Amino acid sequence: MESLQFMTRQIGEEMHLKEEQIKQVISLLDDGNTIPFIARYRKEITGQLDETQLREIAERITYLRTLYDRKLEVIRLIDEQGKLTEELRIQIEQATKLQQIEDLYRPYKPKRRTRASIAKEKGLEPFASILLDPSKVDQIEEIALQFINPNQEVGSIEDVIQGGQDIIAEMISDDPSVRQWIREETLKHGVLIVQAKDKQQESVYEMYYDYQEPVKSIRSHRILAINRGEKEDFIKVKIHMEEESIYKHIQKKFTPLTNFKKLPERLLLVIEDSYKRLIAPSIEREVRQILTEKAEEQAIHIFSANLRQLLLQPPIKGKMVLGVDPAYRTGCKLAVIDPTGKVEDIRVIYPTPPQNKIEESKKQLKELVDRFQIELIVIGNGTASRETEQFIADFIREMEQDIFYLIVNEAGASVYSASELAREEFPELDVSERSAISIARRIQDPLAELVKIDPKSVGVGQYQHDVSQKRLEESLKQVVESVVNYVGVDANTASVSLLQYISGMNKTVAKNLVAYREEYGKFNSREELKNIPRFGAKTYEQAIGFLRIDGDNPLDKTSIHPESYQVAYDLLDYIGYPVHDIGSEKIKEKLKEIQVDALSQHLQIGIPTLKDIIESLIRPFRDPRDELPKPILLKDILKIEDLKPGMHLQGTVRNVVDFGAFIDIGVKEDGLVHISELSDHYVKHPLDVVSVGDIVDVRVLQIDVSKKRISLTMKNQGK
Repeated sequence: MESLQFMTRQIGEEMHLKEEQIKQVISLLDDGNTIPFIARYRKEITGQLDETQLREIAERITYLRTLYDRKLEVIRLIDEQGKLTEELRIQIEQATKLQQIEDLYRPYKPKRRTRASIAKEKGLEPFASILLDPSKVDQIEEIALQFINPNQEVGSIEDVIQGGQDIIAEMISDDPSVRQWIREETLKHGVLIVQAKDKQQESVYEMYYDYQEPVKSIRSHRILAINRGEKEDFIKVKIHMEEESIYKHIQKKFTPLTNFKKLPERLLLVIEDSYKRLIAPSIEREVRQILTEKAEEQAIHIFSANLRQLLLQPPIKGKMVLGVDPAYRTGCKLAVIDPTGKVEDIRVIYPTPPQNKIEESKKQLKELVDRFQIELIVIGNGTASRETEQFIADFIREMEQDIFYLIVNEAGASVYSASELAREEFPELDVSERSAISIARRIQDPLAELVKIDPKSVGVGQYQHDVSQKRLEESLKQVVESVVNYVGVDANTASVSLLQYISGMNKTVAKNLVAYREEYGKFNSREELKNIPRFGAKTYEQAIGFLRIDGDNPLDKTSIHPESYQVAYDLLDYIGYPVHDIGSEKIKEKLKEIQVDALSQHLQIGIPTLKDIIESLIRPFRDPRDELPKPILLKDILKIEDLKPGMHLQGTVRNVVDFGAFIDIGVKEDGLVHISELSDHYVKHPLDVVSVGDIVDVRVLQIDVSKKRISLTMKNQGK
């Protein structure tokens, strides 16, 4: 049976990595180290593997350990029946997939009573073996007479023959090699056929009312759409296979010396019965499950990639922001937020129908702009956003100040506003007022605000409700964890929502940190965090490099881990500057001149870690998000009716899906750049070209005002 060494070798071969790298990663994971910590602070040990590679290793070792445990269990279960042969044991031990083990176990797995098991109870198993012997074909009825047993309800020759056929049919169905071959053939040559249950019934699935596509080529988003349509009872689905090649393969396996065309009619019927009644329904379920799992993985991958880019949107710092949650009857809720995220004012105006108190609303808005020197107005894209945008654009035109506005995707704002977290944060405010605050803050610091919202609600997914919710939740949590640790957080200002994602921490530890901070005041050093309840040595080791503190020691505000502080001091001594000079121009130039290879030997530290330390000393207080393109700020409104084919615009990528990308071009409706319009060159997947948050140049192809659809292209820009 496989050892850890065998698993290590297998993962190394799969990922084209050295066995020693895999071994070290597994050891680090088993010792309780987190993936962000390993990726950032254990580069020498892993050979500089990134987070993606580390997560793949973690997933594979989990799978292989599950595989190993299942092998032990299946061997034990078969052995207890007294049916374990050495050949079977070897087959199980050499299996590389769980499906192979289940195929091998299938003949020995306890079943409910079947036609075959009933026939065996009647003593017909020896007769089934005779049926498979072509040389006995002319003597079958004569032999069957010997198995007639009225006491066992086997009263006729036909009863005997039928019982024997049922046993053979199940034996064929249970054969692991037959099942594997048919499964692979179905994946290669099967055709998915979809039909309407009622063609007269209108639904969003009408394109699938008479649809077929090869199993091997069907796209993931179609699989999920078809699954949903089937679940909602609008369509029915089946997989079609050419059966003759399957029958021939089964015949070669069980009667290898007989020509298929000369096979006794009785055996032909058994093979057909075995496939149609027992194998085909089961294999179809398995193939549908394989397709669904692949489609779910693709949907989760897209959602995760989009979420990462959304969370990494650059913060707009240092501005007074007015958040607007649009509405009709109940009015637009306003929230004035200062550059630190503090709420300065909350109120309601009624510029939209049915009240239409436009002048009164402008007066209140002007008062807020003048009083707080508001530079940016952020409008949610929900109900009444178009009318609210028109009102804001008109207001800006009348003002002398340099004010801009921005439409933001408010997906998830209402979820947050009604949450327990929002009630704790703003107990005196109602739901819509909290929503206006969330809308404003997600521009000031998208990451800090969006971590308060269930990732499934942020509006960048594709069929997220149709995939495994457990797998989706795990993947999205990994994305949030990765981004939070990549950016780092200020331990003196970060919320529990942010802190709980820091490497080595959880919600309880995060709450303890915030409670300690509130009781004793701001932290002045990373060392002080050791005093927090439940903040033990392991938690400190895993978390501290991602927690920033603007205190007594400038290194505490960098991404340098305290375990490397002495190296940092030695490095600074080497170039002749004190620690308080880090980040200055004079120290930057000196650090850029360093010969890393020679210095790593002098300081006795690995080159990757030394490079990270040098980078942190050059840009000690870096926020990686600041290097990304800022959102497009607007001053005037653009309506869908204003668009004309051929018009060139700039827009922001809001969502990426299998078939293209949705672009915010400043009108209420996002435009779609179909995958075929993303580039002049072939595009395998939209994520290869664009990401959420990208600023892109587009050209209008078509506008359907009645259906509110805008088709865009990114081809031939500038022509």
